[in-house]
Amino acid sequence: MSKIKPEILTHLNKDKKLKSVIDVHGALHHKKDSDLYGSLLGSIVSQQLSVKAADTIWKRFIALFPNEDPKPELVIKMKAEKLRGVGLSYQKAGYIQNIAKFALEEGLDYKKLKKLNDDELIGHLTQIKGVGKWTVQMILMFSLGREDVFPEDDLGIQMAIKKLYGVTYKKKELKADMHRIAATWSPYRTIACKYLWRYKDNTPKK
Repeated sequence: MSKIKPEILTHLNKDKKLKSVIDVHGALHHKKDSDLYGSLLGSIVSQQLSVKAADTIWKRFIALFPNEDPKPELVIKMKAEKLRGVGLSYQKAGYIQNIAKFALEEGLDYKKLKKLNDDELIGHLTQIKGVGKWTVQMILMFSLGREDVFPEDDLGIQMAIKKLYGVTYKKKELKADMHRIAATWSPYRTIACKYLWRYKDNTPKK
């Protein structure tokens, strides 16, 4: 784990609205996680859940396995009813088993996959039913540490940009404006998004 480099903050501070957020939160930490398999499982578990709920279900999920290690071969053999018993939906249970099957058949080797560019990795991992573009973007940002990823479909990012920049557009027009705003952050859009998530989580709801 390392702090975000000063030159990155200098670049992002050129956006005065984003600078106001950076001034509040300071230099965030930036880290990587080489466990792509575990990261994918965690992403599926956390979809459409609060952080607290996702953490509770994740702990119940890993508790099903020896040493809390959900090895692919064990996940595949586990009955859907048992997975649902820890709070996973039938759909999520299926997606988790799809990831386990892919890990065994195709592999999720960090050293191999980190050589792929963003679009190549999105294309590769979205072969897994249940793993969409957003999920892979989270892997790019938080596991591989890619610095210029912009998850335009993330609801939190959309909400933060609308509030911070006073954007009122919807759908296609919203995304076009988001990309216009985010263009000034490149090549550090990932870092900017981490600040936007902090801003969203720490801004009182009105």
